[in-house]
Amino acid sequence: MTKLEKILYTAKAHTTGGRENGASRTSDGRLDVKLSAPGTPGAGTNPEQLFAVGWSACFLSAIKVVAAKKKITLPDEVAVDAEVDLGTTHGAYGLAARLNVTLPGMEAEAAQALVEAAHHVCPYSLATQGNIDVVINVATNAVTFAAYSSN
Repeated sequence: MTKLEKILYTAKAHTTGGRENGASRTSDGRLDVKLSAPGTPGAGTNPEQLFAVGWSACFLSAIKVVAAKKKITLPDEVAVDAEVDLGTTHGAYGLAARLNVTLPGMEAEAAQALVEAAHHVCPYSLATQGNIDVVINVATNAVTFAAYSSN
């Protein structure tokens, strides 16, 4: 387990009711959401969607950090689409995820190396490594995909 040497930010959220007809609100009021169970017609979001949003945003920032350090110019259309699965294994609930990274116009090898480096920088990726099945797909144009599993 990694211990933090310096805390840069602490997110605080208060949740009532859980994923079925619950609600969550951050201490600063910037996020105030209703919750509903995945796959139901409820009016709210669910924890898996929130995790996908957080991880995809963090991962894209990690790509930008690595690219800046390596003096790589990123395409304007760089994007990360996260898919988070909720399922069961051995009678318990679990997660699996896919990160679909789009780096149009980049050379496939360079894009792959950039994404692999970002996966070792992103705090969400670090927190999930060895804990859940993660597949990262990298698209450099409409037809070229490279995939690898981080676990």
